Amino acid sequence: MTNVTLVTGDGIGPEIAEAARRCIDATGAGINWDVAEAGVEVMERVGTPLPDATVESIKKNGVALKAPITTPVGKGYRSINVHLRQSLDLYACLRPCKSYKGVRSRYTDIDLVVVRENTEDLYAGIEFQKGKDDTAEIINWINEHSSRKITEDSGISIKPISVTATERIVRFAFDYARKMGRKKVTSVHKANIMKFSDGLWLEVSREVAKQYPDIEFEDRIVDNMCMQLIQKPELYDVIVLPNLYGDIVSDLCAGLVGGLGVAPGANIGEKAAIFEATHGSAPKYKGQNKVNPTALILSGVMMLRHIDKTAEADKLENAVAGVIAEGKSVTYDMKPDRNDPAAVGTSQMVDAIIEKIGTRIS
Repeated sequence: MTNVTLVTGDGIGPEIAEAARRCIDATGAGINWDVAEAGVEVMERVGTPLPDATVESIKKNGVALKAPITTPVGKGYRSINVHLRQSLDLYACLRPCKSYKGVRSRYTDIDLVVVRENTEDLYAGIEFQKGKDDTAEIINWINEHSSRKITEDSGISIKPISVTATERIVRFAFDYARKMGRKKVTSVHKANIMKFSDGLWLEVSREVAKQYPDIEFEDRIVDNMCMQLIQKPELYDVIVLPNLYGDIVSDLCAGLVGGLGVAPGANIGEKAAIFEATHGSAPKYKGQNKVNPTALILSGVMMLRHIDKTAEADKLENAVAGVIAEGKSVTYDMKPDRNDPAAVGTSQMVDAIIEKIGTRIS
């Protein structure tokens, strides 16, 4: 048995967490689930949206499947997801974007992987608020040392890009490409404008690429990359980006394959990995047995591959693809007409996936 933390989340989280658990169990993967809580609902009981016991469970097991979590407004962490990434040093965000027959999209045969650096760039959270004394001190220093002047009524965000973090994430992208039999890595940047941050990213990317002669390497400026992905996505394979660009491009790629409802994800570090759907907690749909569980189930497929249960992962992915392709036992958002009365609920779609797998789990 393999121990895995199951973070049930809030809103629709508990429903789709149970959906994913049932599907994974049906593969015979032999997972021992350590169920943990996080989000606004647990905060009402224990005073924090992220109990210490949940973090300790993830640290102990090293692997977690996490349902969506609502970040409380006005108190607690700025973002529970970002806090988990930073506290566990989950430096690599992995977002496969793959076409499945039967999903509404303008594109077919998309098979891209976005690798996003999680710890630096503008999302590092180093910010200084307009009007504060420390902000004024920073503005005065910059104005003394730069030909470009900043007005006193500015807020400031810092964009750190280091050799250490860039080398780590680009190496992760190449290692992933090699492990998964992929052919090319594209490094994305804005080095033509930001010479010393994105320029450093590009320089390090090129140096790391030299150590992987079996993998093709190229670089693209981020705005051109977005256009290229819309015009000719078939030219790309694994795409590695700094934090902010990675956030934007990963959603763009999800749009190519039908949206966040079919977009799995993972945040991976040296000592832990959290697999999660990339969509939100959608509290208005809580308890309605209505939402599409595909993204979290596909995140479970990624998790199974991560723990070297490849046969079980393939079995589950094939079952999901089969149910979607048939188009019969799918939720309303997977139907050509979202008002189709033949749409099924979350649990009924899970039943169909389990039947495809060949083992029914209660």
